Amino acid sequence: MQPTIAAPVPPPQSKRPWQVLAIVSAGVFMASLDVTIVNIAFPDIAADFAGTSLASLSWILNAYAIVFAALLVPAGRLADTIGRKRGFLAGLSLFVVASALCAVAVSPGMLIATRVVQAVGAAMLVPTSLALLLPEFPPAKRAVAVGIWGATAGVAAAIGPSLGGLLVEASWRWVFFVNVPFGIAAAVAGRRILVEVREDSRSALPDLAGAVMLALAIGLLSLGIVKGPEWGWDSGKVIASFAAAAALTAAFFSRSARHPAPVVELGLLRVRSFASATTAALLFSIAFFAMLLATVLFLTQVWGYSTLKAGLAISPGPLTAAVFSVIAGRLAGRFGQRAVATPGSLIFALGGFLWLESLGPQPNYLADFLPGMIIGGVGVGLTLSTLASAATASLPPDRLATGSGVFQMARQIGAVLGIAILVAILGTPNPADPTGTFDNAWAFMILSSLGAGAAASLMGRIGVAEAPPARGPIATPIAHEGAS
Repeated sequence: MQPTIAAPVPPPQSKRPWQVLAIVSAGVFMASLDVTIVNIAFPDIAADFAGTSLASLSWILNAYAIVFAALLVPAGRLADTIGRKRGFLAGLSLFVVASALCAVAVSPGMLIATRVVQAVGAAMLVPTSLALLLPEFPPAKRAVAVGIWGATAGVAAAIGPSLGGLLVEASWRWVFFVNVPFGIAAAVAGRRILVEVREDSRSALPDLAGAVMLALAIGLLSLGIVKGPEWGWDSGKVIASFAAAAALTAAFFSRSARHPAPVVELGLLRVRSFASATTAALLFSIAFFAMLLATVLFLTQVWGYSTLKAGLAISPGPLTAAVFSVIAGRLAGRFGQRAVATPGSLIFALGGFLWLESLGPQPNYLADFLPGMIIGGVGVGLTLSTLASAATASLPPDRLATGSGVFQMARQIGAVLGIAILVAILGTPNPADPTGTFDNAWAFMILSSLGAGAAASLMGRIGVAEAPPARGPIATPIAHEGAS
């Protein structure tokens, strides 16, 4: 007589939604943590691969951001077709495996390549996470669930510097290893608890060729920027990089105008609030991500801080940003997004101005560094979440997912450009004037954030949906907030 095998008992309905929330939030937490924690580890990675230029090492950061930006919308669309549970678990598994490979990388080339794989995994798990979460909660409880889901990214960004500093005390490789046990636990739980959801399989496949064109365009533009000081700005290689990037960008937009499931739906750019908020996010992210790396390099290279001490020194900024992102939501609800995001950008610029005026070669953390970090954190908290809200507020429901994806893509492109321009500005520091190049970095940060404020001021009054009618199937909701 064959023994009977009991079927798995599903979790009680009252617990299941919160279990799903915990699983998908774990994936978003890891993807968000990977941004700030790798920035903190950057000086130790550079020391381990001595002899590799800052321009070359910058691809450890930029390769991730480029691929994540290009695949964010297509990955969401693909998951709608093949299944969101399958897409989330595949992305999570890929992210974990790539994290382990990053941790054992023996060369900069291997580390950059595995970071690309890691970005593919992140692009798959982030957009599917919210799509899996929303059906689990009744409408009355969705705001709370989404708030917790979104807060995980903010928490990850806030603890990234201090946690990264602690892990790097053992080895920079631990900033990647730390993803492995948590990712495995989330994948095992997800396989058991998550329920498969998919859209009509006859829907148009995402434009992967367009995503590749976009990635190449951003990569070539970044290559020309970071190599400009070394190759010469008027050299044939730099000019060719910029020309190829421009040609690919033009081809990408031409393809987007014709494809049934493009990476960027051009009709969205005709919505004033969306176009202005997305432009502001691009410019603000240029300043923000340049600041993230510049502060780490300044504290470790000029003031001689250890990585742990630098991580702790930077932590008040992300913590302040997390607090003010909550305040920003309330202020935006009362006064409107433009009235919050515009001064938020200006406050962030003020933080950079304080550094430009006060930071010198002699360490004076409390008087010279901390005020700018806290004021900058206020600006980040007021600006980023408010711009995300403004970008989608005037879109109809069937365009929220695509609009959110394009907004997040703009932020990632800003990250690439901010890091690339920072690397070009810093070049090789002058030992006789170690703060001179960093003064230029703070000035660049100020100008870019002022540009973001100008773009935010053009959002106008945000009202009802203005977007054109739907063209076809829409991607899964994407609203990834945080430092990335």
